[in-house]
Amino acid sequence: MSQPFSTEHLEVKIAHLDQAVHELSQALYQQQTRMDAQERLIRELLERLESSDRGGASSSAQFEIPPHY
Repeated sequence: MSQPFSTEHLEVKIAHLDQAVHELSQALYQQQTRMDAQERLIRELLERLESSDRGGASSSAQFEIPPHY
């Protein structure tokens, strides 16, 4: 009787699946690294925004639109 899947076929399939898992793991790691950097940037921007809000009128001058000439 013939087997539906030969041992060689299964080994090839496992090798492909192993490669796919490795590539997905690398992609996930890269995405997590980017997300961590973005979270740090957002925290820094929020801190700067909060400190400029606490600064009052002196720090709001840097955001004023100059008059048209």
